[in-house]
Amino acid sequence: MNHDNSKKTPDGASVDRSGSQDSLDELSLDDYFKEIENIHETRRNNHEEREALVVKEPDEGELEEEWLKEAGLSNLFGESTGDSQESMVVLSTLTRTQKAAVEKRVETVTQTLRKKNKHHQIPDVRDIFRLQSDPKEKVCDENEPSAVRTTENRSGTQDETKGNFSVGTNEQKTPPQDMPFSETDLNLEIPFAEQAANTKDSSVGKMCKGGGGDTLPLNFRLPKDKTGTTKIGDLAPQDMKKVCSLALIELTALYDVLGTEFKQQKAAKIKTKDSGLFGVPLSVLLEQDQKKVPGTKIPLIFQKLISQIEEATLETEGLLRIPGVATRVKTLCQELEAKFYEGTFNWENVKQHDAASLLKFFIRELPQPLLTVEYLKAFQDVQNLPTKKQQLQALNLLVILLPEANRDTLKVLLEFLQRVIDHRDKNKMTLNNVAMVMAPNLFTFHGFGSKTIEQSEFVMAAGTANVMRFMIQHQKLLWTIPKFLVNQVRKQNAESQKKEKKDKAMKKLLKKMAYDREKHEKQDKVPNDADVPQGVIRVQAPHLSKVSMAIQLTEELKASDIVARFLSQKRYKHIFIFLTCQEKWIFIFSIKEKRERCLDDDTYMKDLYQLNPNAEWVIKPKQS
Repeated sequence: MNHDNSKKTPDGASVDRSGSQDSLDELSLDDYFKEIENIHETRRNNHEEREALVVKEPDEGELEEEWLKEAGLSNLFGESTGDSQESMVVLSTLTRTQKAAVEKRVETVTQTLRKKNKHHQIPDVRDIFRLQSDPKEKVCDENEPSAVRTTENRSGTQDETKGNFSVGTNEQKTPPQDMPFSETDLNLEIPFAEQAANTKDSSVGKMCKGGGGDTLPLNFRLPKDKTGTTKIGDLAPQDMKKVCSLALIELTALYDVLGTEFKQQKAAKIKTKDSGLFGVPLSVLLEQDQKKVPGTKIPLIFQKLISQIEEATLETEGLLRIPGVATRVKTLCQELEAKFYEGTFNWENVKQHDAASLLKFFIRELPQPLLTVEYLKAFQDVQNLPTKKQQLQALNLLVILLPEANRDTLKVLLEFLQRVIDHRDKNKMTLNNVAMVMAPNLFTFHGFGSKTIEQSEFVMAAGTANVMRFMIQHQKLLWTIPKFLVNQVRKQNAESQKKEKKDKAMKKLLKKMAYDREKHEKQDKVPNDADVPQGVIRVQAPHLSKVSMAIQLTEELKASDIVARFLSQKRYKHIFIFLTCQEKWIFIFSIKEKRERCLDDDTYMKDLYQLNPNAEWVIKPKQS
């Protein structure tokens, strides 16, 4: 392949390289365009005439209404406007930049509804934010870093000359030099949009450019947190749902602050296969697979293809880059469709490069992209953010926003790609090579039209490949839930409890529940928490014969130390258990519901106890 300033694309168009971003000078694009050619060749050989996934052009205000719905703020509008207590709880916990993002979308929807002459109540955006700014309803987290502790105006102010409404909210900013983090630390305590707003003037245009080697210039890491790191999967489902809503608001705020457009795409409904392996929605695949393997979260064919590649060896030169034989791959697809679930397919004769081609084919043939129609463009646009740190922050929020099935499948894929890269000395597949090969399979989705090569193709190639590199290299960071989101969820739950306690019926219910619990504890002869002295916690272990133990808190005591005390009993040395933290938040829709978090081994118990003095501590068996 020639390396002039022009290049012939698979569609025959000549594209000028000279206007591409700087990283193009350092990354070889040969693998990217060879992969594009292989994809086109596969489609021609298979005579594909699939129905294209049409991205629907939304009506005015439609995107904003959908955004408010996903952000958990849909009842600010429509017939349920009067019952907006839940939305008020969410609004009361937002930061300055998050509120600005919400206000912008609320204003757009308000204007749209007025134009359409809707008959239901249309609130004024100023009234919405004035309600949630009531100082009596403010919840303050004493453990929130001083850098993000807010001083909220008592009410909004109206600029009579410009007609612009200013939301009463956080005005305190933290100078960048006050942040106790080095350049390579990823700060998860201060909201990303707030960090961007505080450093915008000094950071714009100073993008750290990726190098041509296997490591990026900045090796991001997470500072140690004594209260533990929260990973995706550690939170209860109802709290994870709140995290997703807040992540959407935070991502939008970050893009707003950085002046980058953030628009979710929306696909028109198309007819999809309701059975089979290739070209089947992930949800349908998992429904099929769970009948055979209950509880599986990754499509079985996807798992099997990866294991088939690894069984041979990951040291094969050109693995993932060299395509399989097209006619053989087509035949294998047909045989897998017919025999995979019957268990009669013969895997012994499947060549490694054919299996790799099938894996990439599976990803491309999904009716909707693995990164979803809604967020595919947002993943692509990450490359336009000013700094590498902000790109990583945006990717972190986007991964959180993915549906569980897509997120789990992506995680398995990225882990596999890293294992391939680990053998780069033998297989010659460096981080750059793997990113270049895989980017077209994730980002040039067939549903957005058959012509994937456009005038800006070289910029897109390097940009999406860099995003792919980022996801592979920093995948462990991407599956971490930022502490500021966890704190905001905690505030929401505390605020909800506060409001519920005002309900007389709930008070009566809580009293009855406390009475029943006390009665139950007396029957089981379990020591009452009220008898536990200051600085001591009682850890419950209902699955063990020693059902509880009083633990004296010290500065150095970790979660793993407590588990070790229970495991010190001879009969439990081979049982894998973990410590959980159950925070006492009672919800009106289920009086038994609790918020539960799995603690990592390095959690310092005294620090976490000071954060949640009313928490319950329970030892549970680790689920496989």
